[in-house]
Amino acid sequence: MSDIKKIAVFGSGVMGAAIAAQCANAGYEVLLYDIVPKDADDRSIIAKTAIEKLLTTRPAPLMHPSFAERITPANIDDDMGLLSDVDWAIEAIIERLDLKQSLYQKIDANRKPNTIISSNTSTIPLTLLVDGMSEGFKEHFLITHFFNPPRYMQLLELIKGEHTSADVIKRITGFCDRELGKGVVDCHDRPGFIANRIGIFWIWYAIIEAMERGITVEEADALLGKPIGVPGTAVFGLADLIGIDLFPHIAKSMLETLDGSDEYHQINWQIPLINKMIEDGYTGRKGKGGFFVMEKTPEGKKLMTVKNLSSGEYAPQSKPAIPVLENRKAGLKELVECGDKYGDYVWAVMGRVLSYAASLVPEIADDIHAVDSAMRMGFGWKFGPFEMIDQIGAANMVSRLKADGKDVPEFLAKVGSGKFFDIKDSKPHYFDVSGAYKPIKRPEGVIMLSDIKLASSRVDGNDAASLWNVGDGVLCIEFTTKMNAMEPAVFDVYAMATKLINDGKFKALVIYNDNGRAFSAGANLGMFITYLNNGENDKVEKMITDGQATYKGLKYAPFPVVAAPTGLCLGGGCEILLHVDSVQAHAETNMGLVEVGVGLIPGWGGCKEMLLRFKNSNPTAKAFKVISSAKTSASAADAFAIGYLREGTDGVVMNKDRLLERAKAKALELLAGGYTPPKADEAAVTLSGAPAKAELDEGVKTSHGEGKATDYDVVVLDHLATILSGGAGGGVVSEDELYTLECEEFMKLCNEQGSRDRIQHMLDTGKPLRN
Repeated sequence: MSDIKKIAVFGSGVMGAAIAAQCANAGYEVLLYDIVPKDADDRSIIAKTAIEKLLTTRPAPLMHPSFAERITPANIDDDMGLLSDVDWAIEAIIERLDLKQSLYQKIDANRKPNTIISSNTSTIPLTLLVDGMSEGFKEHFLITHFFNPPRYMQLLELIKGEHTSADVIKRITGFCDRELGKGVVDCHDRPGFIANRIGIFWIWYAIIEAMERGITVEEADALLGKPIGVPGTAVFGLADLIGIDLFPHIAKSMLETLDGSDEYHQINWQIPLINKMIEDGYTGRKGKGGFFVMEKTPEGKKLMTVKNLSSGEYAPQSKPAIPVLENRKAGLKELVECGDKYGDYVWAVMGRVLSYAASLVPEIADDIHAVDSAMRMGFGWKFGPFEMIDQIGAANMVSRLKADGKDVPEFLAKVGSGKFFDIKDSKPHYFDVSGAYKPIKRPEGVIMLSDIKLASSRVDGNDAASLWNVGDGVLCIEFTTKMNAMEPAVFDVYAMATKLINDGKFKALVIYNDNGRAFSAGANLGMFITYLNNGENDKVEKMITDGQATYKGLKYAPFPVVAAPTGLCLGGGCEILLHVDSVQAHAETNMGLVEVGVGLIPGWGGCKEMLLRFKNSNPTAKAFKVISSAKTSASAADAFAIGYLREGTDGVVMNKDRLLERAKAKALELLAGGYTPPKADEAAVTLSGAPAKAELDEGVKTSHGEGKATDYDVVVLDHLATILSGGAGGGVVSEDELYTLECEEFMKLCNEQGSRDRIQHMLDTGKPLRN
């Protein structure tokens, strides 16, 4: 357990308030400070307004609206005495050294002796920040650079000073990792640290090259986005998101603090087109728009327009025709070698940026693992700079740089024909500045399934799922289908796992996937629609009954079953979680029984389990409200509020890298407590039958009349109401009877063309059909 219990954040601007929100998300009491405005009646009104704004900001900084109550507004004139019981004070005010040091004097005068103080700065060296401060202050001071938005960006760059105590570093690293969910990367006290030093250079240089080479905004973002493992915002979209007006300020700071030989001094930071955009208020999403501007047509429809880099005019966005991207598997290597103007553009940008990154080690960090980790977590790159160099080939890159007449960084040349990342002795290693390969060290306690895969063979499995030995008698099932969809082959692997554990080869089961985007997006709809179109309804019914048997088997297994989800847990993926002994959910878990959106109802026990969750308080109405609205949680905290997760049984893990660790620990905890499975005879619920259904039908009729429910919604919800009311008779309805009701109503919907249309539309477009 951490000794940090209470936190203060100074500066209630966008960043400071968002940092306070993330601390509140983690369950901590936070003081949010700001200045006292002139002639204000409420002297803490600035901080108070910032807290109120957290409730309406999108994407939401808070994981649940109620968490705003954990943040208390304060001001630096009246409330500094409250620091006496604060364990960590975070400064996130304007980037002015004089104001920061003035605030530090006040903090130092009021803090308790072991209070940690940190700055969120990314432009002012730590040595300047602590200049003139007390020795005790220096020992407890460091930089903790959060990335915006703090809730969603995992990176935290940590910079220690000459005087920072080892204990302070350990305390903050552990707290930010385990409690705030951060990937903590140690950086050196250099301008921009790691991620901004490389990332800002990449964005700006990509813009320069696009303008000089006649590459359009759409073409640049198509090339430097998903094909090379960068989020879809790519370059121009990301510039709009960050704020175009921020780049001159960042450049000014970099140019003032970096040596004249640095690459930042070798490129043009004054671009007339961009200067004009800033002057006219086209600063990105926070302004009138930027490179992208949303307009309205004469008919009132939204129309995305894009800046022409030559004329400066805006025109409707269009999809670029780029030959190399016709191959959907084309990656960075294919792009830089394709030999046309698009490949030349990608090489011009990435060749220089990757070369620059190679020149910065060990200036900005001790090793390349830190650099790549920072770019993955801070800018959302799938691959870090040195992983990208490995894709191109270091030797190949050196040859090409030489052919272009470019300098080759010493470290890049040093790796020779080797790779920067390699597998040695079944463990991941990185190439160190010393010229030796060193093993990648995980934070204490972290278990990575990717490491286990390197060091061992799977225990059993098929193309849809695999079983892995994660140690101490715990078996892990990993889904490997597209979006981790559920299908009969997955059920087969559950049967394999059950047999292995019942045979005494293992003691417990954990359900976990390495794919962070989706724990499981639900049933394999493609398989469903194929069966239905072929008239093979019997195969669909078998999928339903087999799924029910599998999930019921998990619920009543004579061994603990713990799930560790993150990301999407929809439909059948959500139903898995409703049946296990415990869910250790990543804070960013999106659970939802969304079947009505594809014209179906939860058929693998989802209706039954929600009735059981609410069995003591109007179960029919509450379950209907959740399932009929296809309510999906915005977070794990929201999943508790909806009823998908259970207080006292399920838990929240802030750091997704610790999911497997926590799930395994929970399984062992259940074993140590003398595990006994749930009692099947307790899984029954009293339902009212026809009267309850009539009440639900009336509500649907009203929604339909108000235009909230479509014609086909009425059809689907009629079948859902039949299940949740317990059928015509009602009374005490057993678990098996509810399974039967689910299957019957599911299959009736499968015979409806409206349901088939919804399924096909979802497969074709990824969006629900409102028929």
